[in-house]
Amino acid sequence: MVRHVWGDDASPPLVLLHGGSGSWSHWIRNVQAFAAAGRRVVVPDLPGFGDSAAPEGVRDADGMVEPMAQSLRNVAGEGPHDLVGFSFGGMLSVMIAAAHPQLVRHLVIVGAPGFGLRDKRLKLFDWRHLDTADKRAEVHRRNLGILMLHDPAAIDDLAVHLQAQNVGRDRMRRRSLAMTDIVKRTLPRLQCRFDAVYGEHDALYDELMPELTAVIESMPNKRELVFIPRAGHWVQYEQAEAFNEAVLGLLSRP
Repeated sequence: MVRHVWGDDASPPLVLLHGGSGSWSHWIRNVQAFAAAGRRVVVPDLPGFGDSAAPEGVRDADGMVEPMAQSLRNVAGEGPHDLVGFSFGGMLSVMIAAAHPQLVRHLVIVGAPGFGLRDKRLKLFDWRHLDTADKRAEVHRRNLGILMLHDPAAIDDLAVHLQAQNVGRDRMRRRSLAMTDIVKRTLPRLQCRFDAVYGEHDALYDELMPELTAVIESMPNKRELVFIPRAGHWVQYEQAEAFNEAVLGLLSRP
């Protein structure tokens, strides 16, 4: 498994798990700020994404729990560690924390699915059949606007470039757990407290924010639920400064 590390080796680890069809670059606007705050930032490319190979037989987040737990031990030690998971990585981080409570001290889920509130996926446009880079880039730009970013002005050339790189290396496109209530069912089993951060215009929940809020607030081990203004699903990219400040504040609390 490929991993990327920022910060001093002696600093306390902060592990970031990226979203589906992504890689470490989902955190490109956050890693330096977290390292500057005194953390050793560890960001793996999850199995089957980015530059990491897909393990034999692994089709979804549930098959990644054990290899990821072992990888965390190898990279960061026995723990407990602070873990921040975005979208698919948020769902996976909940499952890791439930199965290996000794590994996780503090969990922050970001834009996580798996609450059983949606019965269909957002429709994205296919790009694989297109014969030029410009045509593919235009579809990536449209898809970013549908799913990832709220403000059209936030869909800059860097975002389009990262999207093109990331979706082209997704080897786990048949994932389905995100459409279930796996996170809702698993959160009450956690032995650690958790925080949740969402963009206030997250396309996964845009019309379902009251229902999402009610579910998260009902969790007995929830600490804070934070909505970042003027942000969509990829909140840590679209409103990086506000997100970094919010997460560092959450992690600093005892």
